[in-house]
Amino acid sequence: MILCLHIGNTHVVGGVFDGQALQFDFRRTSHARISADEFGLFLRGVLLSNEIEPNRIGQVALSSVLPEATYALSSACRKYFDVEPFIVRAGVRTGLKIRYRNPQDVGADRIINAIAAVHQFPDRDLVVAGFGTATTFCAIGADKTFFGGVILPGVRTSLEALVTRAAKLSSVEIAGVDHVIGRSTAESMQSGLYYGQIGMAREIIGRIRTEVFGGQQPLVIGTGEFAGLFESSGLLDVIRPQLMLEGLFLALLLNS
Repeated sequence: MILCLHIGNTHVVGGVFDGQALQFDFRRTSHARISADEFGLFLRGVLLSNEIEPNRIGQVALSSVLPEATYALSSACRKYFDVEPFIVRAGVRTGLKIRYRNPQDVGADRIINAIAAVHQFPDRDLVVAGFGTATTFCAIGADKTFFGGVILPGVRTSLEALVTRAAKLSSVEIAGVDHVIGRSTAESMQSGLYYGQIGMAREIIGRIRTEVFGGQQPLVIGTGEFAGLFESSGLLDVIRPQLMLEGLFLALLLNS
């Protein structure tokens, strides 16, 4: 069995593959100063609660945006599973032609999403829209060229900024709404968060279509914690919540 783990700014997202199939997935809050033992005990607990003996884990694929946590999780894999993890980092095989000025600047999360996207939708122009701590857009050509993308504040990050910086605003539930005019402060904030993301996304996807794909419409893939929020918005052609885990699994196979 293969354990795939991504350490994001907000969550650790994980899943276990048996053969080609994702058996289950999980998430927990992430922070940079978590210890190897905390990681190890958590992972063993998750496996046992899903009736999987930890010694059945033969490989681990790991990506991260938090260097300190990467070290702790790598140590946990060695200590608790006796496995040296494969880590997605600069220099690993991806199957992509990365057009960033400095390819090492591309976040591991965006790379593994792109790997999964081109595998699932071959020979297609793609935009991968990730809705998490940040909202990101990556443009990928039918020939697997990773052209680059756009990064902007995510839904929760925008909400936290409002609550932190505006004295009279309190936190609200993040939710899709069917009307733009709010009749209370909470409704107005929910509308702004929801339609603000939709407006930004439409503008960005339209500009990517013009600048990168010569006016042709790419397939837009939604992923990340909040992708489902925009399912009925017309923004996304498909939603793949587990795109990141699938990309990690494929990256491991590419480098085995």
